[in-house]
Amino acid sequence: MSGLRVVYVCGLVVAALTLQLTLLSRLGLPGATPDLLLVVVVALALVYGPRAGALVGFGAGLAADLVPPADHAIGRFAFVLCLIGYLAGAVRTEAARSAVGSMVVIGLAAVGAALVGAGLAEVLGEAHGVGAVLGLIPTAVLYDVLLAPFVVPAVTALARRIDPDTLTW
Repeated sequence: MSGLRVVYVCGLVVAALTLQLTLLSRLGLPGATPDLLLVVVVALALVYGPRAGALVGFGAGLAADLVPPADHAIGRFAFVLCLIGYLAGAVRTEAARSAVGSMVVIGLAAVGAALVGAGLAEVLGEAHGVGAVLGLIPTAVLYDVLLAPFVVPAVTALARRIDPDTLTW
C-alpha cells in the first residue's frame, strides 16, 4: 500500500470506530447495534481486494479489541474482521460493485461475523455465546445493510480520488 492509501485507510477505520463507540452504540435501537466498522472493512475489501481486506480487518478488529469498553478476549474481533475482510475481498467481482451486490456481501458478512464471533466466545468460555447472538442476527443484518448504500459509495469515491488505478480490476 502506498503511504497516502495507508493514511486514508487508517483514517477511515479510526473515524468508523469513533462513530461506532460514540454515536451508534448509544442510539438505543432495538436488537443489535449497527456495526459501522464491519461495513467499512467490507467496503475497503471490495475496493482493495482480499489481502488488503484481511490486513484492514485485522487492524480494525484489533483496535476494537483494545478500545474500552471491550469486555472480551483481545484478538477476537481481530480474527473475525480479518476473516470477513479476506472473504469480502475475495468476492469483489463486478456484481459486488453494484449497490445490491455490495448490500448482499455486507449482509452475509454481518451474519458471518456474528456467528464466528459467537463461536469464538463459546470456545473461549465467555459469557456471550451462540444462543445470545442468534436473536440479534436479523437486526444486525438490517442495520448493516441500511448503512451500506451510504458507506460503500463514499469509500469507493474516496479511494478513486486518492488512487485512480485502485479500481481497475
